[in-house]
Amino acid sequence: MPLESPQLETYLNKLEQLKTVFPVPVSNPVLDGYFVHTVSRFLDLVDDLKSSAPLLGQIRPEHYESGPAAGFPEGMSSVAEVTRDLADYCHGMTVWAHPNAQVNVIPPTSIPSILAFMVAAIYNPNIIWDEYSARFAEAEIQSVAMLADLIGYDPRGAGGVFTFGGTGTILYGCKLALEKLSGGRTMREGIREDVKIVSSAVSHYSRLNVAGWLGLGTDNLVAIPTTRDHEMSLAGLEDYLRQVLARGEKVAAIIATLGTTDAFGIDDLTGIVRLRDRLSQEFGLTYRPHVHADAVIGWAWAVFRDYDFAANPLGFHARTLSSLQHSLGRLGDLSLADSIGVDFHKTGYTPYISSAFLAKERQELALLSRHPLQMPYLYQFGYYHPGIYTLECSRSGAGALAAYANMRLLGKEGYRILIGHTVEMAEMLRERLEQHSCLLVLNDGNLGPVTLFRVYPPGVEADAAFQREISDHSYENALSAHNAYNRRIFTLIHERAMRGEGVLLSWTDAYRHASYDGHAGPPIPALKSFILSPWTDLAAVDLVARQILDAREQVAAEPVGG
Repeated sequence: MPLESPQLETYLNKLEQLKTVFPVPVSNPVLDGYFVHTVSRFLDLVDDLKSSAPLLGQIRPEHYESGPAAGFPEGMSSVAEVTRDLADYCHGMTVWAHPNAQVNVIPPTSIPSILAFMVAAIYNPNIIWDEYSARFAEAEIQSVAMLADLIGYDPRGAGGVFTFGGTGTILYGCKLALEKLSGGRTMREGIREDVKIVSSAVSHYSRLNVAGWLGLGTDNLVAIPTTRDHEMSLAGLEDYLRQVLARGEKVAAIIATLGTTDAFGIDDLTGIVRLRDRLSQEFGLTYRPHVHADAVIGWAWAVFRDYDFAANPLGFHARTLSSLQHSLGRLGDLSLADSIGVDFHKTGYTPYISSAFLAKERQELALLSRHPLQMPYLYQFGYYHPGIYTLECSRSGAGALAAYANMRLLGKEGYRILIGHTVEMAEMLRERLEQHSCLLVLNDGNLGPVTLFRVYPPGVEADAAFQREISDHSYENALSAHNAYNRRIFTLIHERAMRGEGVLLSWTDAYRHASYDGHAGPPIPALKSFILSPWTDLAAVDLVARQILDAREQVAAEPVGG
């Protein structure tokens, strides 16, 4: 018989009130309507923050100062109060879909992919097990199969999982490499010897996280020099591999970057795999170094593998068509990689986080497995038990369902249109920058949606100055002055964009380093335009070039030392 007391009655009354802050588990027109109204009201509040600037509301630095003083609240608030509070936290957020947002490799998100995250937020699937995720687990299986088909893996033999980001995909690739090298002993015994991971010098810095967190140590991470087109030097890779293999040392993995974050540099995957195979045979290795393709950006270009470039049914301009063909040719045969990383939250147009790791041979994932007896409260039934071999014990189904949604929504044609448009706008931007001798495109050999460039003061011819910057030690003082000049140009452009009067660009502190007699010199920074919005048009492209020249005039008018 339940106890009755004023305290219990108060608690139960408040519990009934508290239930209204959750989506109702059984259909109820009134409470369902309240939920929909709340979401709609929140979206209205956020919509009110939109303006001509490529961001919501205004950036408020003072909030960062007050944040550490926040204490845990004592009482409850209303849904309406928290809804207004949440909308306020949207102030200063970049609107990635805005035509003037050309900041970095962050896309706007499609409506179906947003719905995927919304329904995952409501019903909270954990794809550690299909019992906890129902058909969200099926969405992961289907998404992996569709991706395998796209890149040329056999969907029946390949396997994969969605993970916590591009770093996660590299982590899975390198961990699998270690297990293959050790015959599956590393999971039990740990790393018992020094082994190397090899990547290009401009590959993503997450390689440092992976080497460190796996316990290999960053000292065992080898960076191969790159060419002017930001790709790993095959000659440099061969020289290093020959030296290390001749000493009897082991290379667990080679990471091929297919689309660097700064310059869209693309390593020669086909050449890397052929070199790996040739040297493995020549040195009589009992293993083959695992080749992981870090294609978190470049994977989407695979939609053009069977595009009819001769007929060009989508009507891309000749310069764009040439760029797409060039990038596709540089990507090579993606199916040669032993594993591959894909980010849908980059060039796939889904919300963060939606990253997939694919292994060419599904059975190799068994090397990462734990015994089900070590997880006694799981897997009593069901058909899909990826938690046996995943790093994560908790994995949201949102990323997998969002990826599935966009692949179903867009298909190859939709992705071709989106990727083709970003490349077309980038090519139009380059065309305009190339008209001015004071501007220099730095990644002219990397034909993707990102454009790196430098600006030079009056009286300085850009190309001649840059050639001295990258190799002439006596020109180091001029390089330093030009770096400061470019930073000032970027600051003025950024301030203008924050007022809603220009295009929001980004900046890299080191697009590359100068090289003085074979030794690394100072960093060479650059301004950066990364176009991913389908709303970016020729007007936005023209504005980029115009605002650069305006900023240049403004700097020229500033007093010396001002």
